[in-house]
Amino acid sequence: MTEMKSAVPAKPKISRVEVYWHTVTYKTVILYGLLILGIFFSLTYFVFPQATSAIAKKLSESMTPKDTGVATINARQARFVNLDGKVQVKKVNSVTWENADYQMTLDKGDLIQTGSEGVARMAFADGTTYTAKGDTLVTVEENLVEQDHASSVGVHITSGQVDLATGTWEVAGSKAEVSFENAVASLQANSRAAVSSNPETKQQEFTVASGSAQLARGAEHLDIGQWERVTFPTGGAITKSQVLAPPQLVTPLNLQPIIVGDPKHDPVHFSWNPVATAKMYQFQTSTTAAFSHLVQDKKTATESVDVVGLDPGDYYWRVRAIDADGKTSDVSDSFKFSLVVHGKELEMLLEIDSTELQGNLVEVVGRTEPGAALIINGEQVASIQGDGHFRHFLPAMTKGSHEIIITGQNRRGGTATKRVEVVIP
Repeated sequence: MTEMKSAVPAKPKISRVEVYWHTVTYKTVILYGLLILGIFFSLTYFVFPQATSAIAKKLSESMTPKDTGVATINARQARFVNLDGKVQVKKVNSVTWENADYQMTLDKGDLIQTGSEGVARMAFADGTTYTAKGDTLVTVEENLVEQDHASSVGVHITSGQVDLATGTWEVAGSKAEVSFENAVASLQANSRAAVSSNPETKQQEFTVASGSAQLARGAEHLDIGQWERVTFPTGGAITKSQVLAPPQLVTPLNLQPIIVGDPKHDPVHFSWNPVATAKMYQFQTSTTAAFSHLVQDKKTATESVDVVGLDPGDYYWRVRAIDADGKTSDVSDSFKFSLVVHGKELEMLLEIDSTELQGNLVEVVGRTEPGAALIINGEQVASIQGDGHFRHFLPAMTKGSHEIIITGQNRRGGTATKRVEVVIP
């Protein structure tokens, strides 16, 4: 009998799949890519050296920012808006002096020095301007101008004379100061004043022309009103007095061109407003802003003068009042005018390429004739290139719409005017 064996089911085979992987990071991919590119360019350079160099140069130029020749001015930085004669600047982080230009920005600690015939007008972002006269040394002492915060600007005068003027401040508590010796004068909004410090005579003087100011020296505090002056020797007592107001000039207007047929015989008429207590006036014209080269210097009892014999060119004029006791006022603001001989061709080139906003500063870019004179919103454009191209920054503007008026005059007597609307957001 055959023995039957029971079938035992076989165990199923289990199939196994093993998966292996290698982690590759983006960094590794980039490195390998750069390595392959490096090998490729190396081989290409050996085969085609000139073509490879040209391509590399073009790539480098395209990636390098272009130098426009004009500094990018931050809306909160101070800058020069008028330069005449020799003006030098020593930056706070430098040991050397360099000639001032309109592309410079001024920072806290910078030194500004004017020559005997130099004049430098500096504008701060809050609208305050400081004008350093000849032989003056000043330091930017404070420049804190932030949006929606009270501003604080100031300079220190070591020697010489500085005129300062404030505008309308948007934020209460803003201040503009000038320090000299151990005293600090602080102006209110919409005020004008002049300060002088003479280290040789050790005399200090501060005069308010409009608005008001306060003077602090140690524990002493004085309020100073319009046409009041404080004087004191270094370390001496402070004296406050009333001063004779200078005349307000009427004609010719500041930066006005005067066209005559015959400058040797055609008179130029000057006039100014009378001063109540004045008995006489001293009239002066000069070819320099510092009045170092006088063309006319005469006294008159009337409020006008006619002058003949002036050569064509640029001139400055000013007037000083004299009372019955012989006391003299400060000189008036000096006005500039240009005397031009009438010509047949009176048209001139004036094109405005663009108006660019940098914060609340507006830069006007355009082109005019070489040698022409330009005025933008009452300010003379000094940085006109040899080919007539120009760039000019206007003082800080308030929010809203503004009209910019650009007027020009060429050497033939031709004039042109352009008007541009800008909006400060």
